[in-house]
Amino acid sequence: MKKVSVFIVDDHYMVVEGIRSLLQNEKDIEWSGHATNGSSCRAFLKQHQPDVILMDINLPDISGIDLCKEIKEKYPRVMILGLSTFNQFSYIEKMMNNGASGYVIKNAGKEELLEAIITVNNGKNYLSDEVSQTLRKPEASGILLTRREKEILLLIAEGKTNIEISRQLFISVNTVDTHRKNLLLKFESKNIASLVRKAAQLELI
Repeated sequence: MKKVSVFIVDDHYMVVEGIRSLLQNEKDIEWSGHATNGSSCRAFLKQHQPDVILMDINLPDISGIDLCKEIKEKYPRVMILGLSTFNQFSYIEKMMNNGASGYVIKNAGKEELLEAIITVNNGKNYLSDEVSQTLRKPEASGILLTRREKEILLLIAEGKTNIEISRQLFISVNTVDTHRKNLLLKFESKNIASLVRKAAQLELI
């Protein structure tokens, strides 16, 4: 069985050394080295393409989220695992949307890290239990809604117009329109279809 070559991009020496010590004696893993920033990662990839990259989100010269997208566009066969202390919905979602095959929190143990690496190397997605729980919790998305916004969101999802909502809630059409615009902003949605889809994914409706 071919060993899985692993490369890490992280600017914290202790993190790099900690992961290297966890993996260096594993028979199925080949340690390819590390980079401390986006520039050195790009330079390495011009010469070598590892099977899996463990990608920190916070790097000194570029966001790991942006670097992930850049790498996947140039080297689509390289699998990327997001690696972070941040267990927040927005970070996880952006990393996965930019091509990462998985996301692991830095407090992960050896077995979990190995499972994540092998899983993404086999072309599958990997999310740790902790990350999966975050994605299932609406409040973890960082989207906080007022009671009125929740009411209007539900009515929008039912296909009600601004006039119908204003009549049902006994508020002005202008007030409904203001809430509608605020909801689009909070969900970073360009239209109502996208708003409703995201709200449904977060189990807010």
